[in-house]
Amino acid sequence: GRRPDLILMDMNLPGMDGLAAVRALKQDVATRHIPTVGLTADRIWSDGERAQAREAGFDAYVEKPTDRATFRVLVGSFLGFPEGPP
Repeated sequence: GRRPDLILMDMNLPGMDGLAAVRALKQDVATRHIPTVGLTADRIWSDGERAQAREAGFDAYVEKPTDRATFRVLVGSFLGFPEGPP
């Protein structure tokens, strides 16, 4: 089957937090190569939380709300569009 080019994952999932979910994705040979961006609306992340997200396997993280142009460039950087998706 087809696999996504990028995973955008909320950090607060029902039944499993984003850290546990990305760890599972990165352990699976079928999904470990897919870049994963964590999204949170809780609050500003501390340096320790950012490090924990990176260690779990997130390639980037975004605190919501975020600037639309910045988000487009971030997504574009993972999809091969340095200025953002077309």
